[in-house]
Amino acid sequence: MTAHVAARVAGDGIDRAAISGMLMKLFDHWNLSTEEQLDALGFSISNRGLLSKYRKGEPMSASRDAMERAGHLLGIHKNLRLLFPHNRELAYAWMKTRNRAFDNRTPTEIVREYGFAGLLMVRAYLDRARGQ
Repeated sequence: MTAHVAARVAGDGIDRAAISGMLMKLFDHWNLSTEEQLDALGFSISNRGLLSKYRKGEPMSASRDAMERAGHLLGIHKNLRLLFPHNRELAYAWMKTRNRAFDNRTPTEIVREYGFAGLLMVRAYLDRARGQ
């Protein structure tokens, strides 16, 4: 998990409401569609109402899958902020920018096509770019 997520640890658990709020802001910055947001979180498009609940402060699901996805999404954000410290617009646009490393597809398309594995592919690409 990222430093932001780790900093949200309260007592014996994680502040899942704070995580859902951070993810909703992140999705806004990345300009993701509803379907792209749901894909990133591992939910079907029939769960549209869940995003509204998260935007209203409802805690993120405590499932292992949801928490791992949240950690990877926030890790991607952290990597982008570190790779482009003086260009926030580029950091926010990167997820929807075509990339030769992904066969000229966007990272968002990779996540949609491959699900959790796609999320890991994008995160690993950025980890390598940062020399980790």
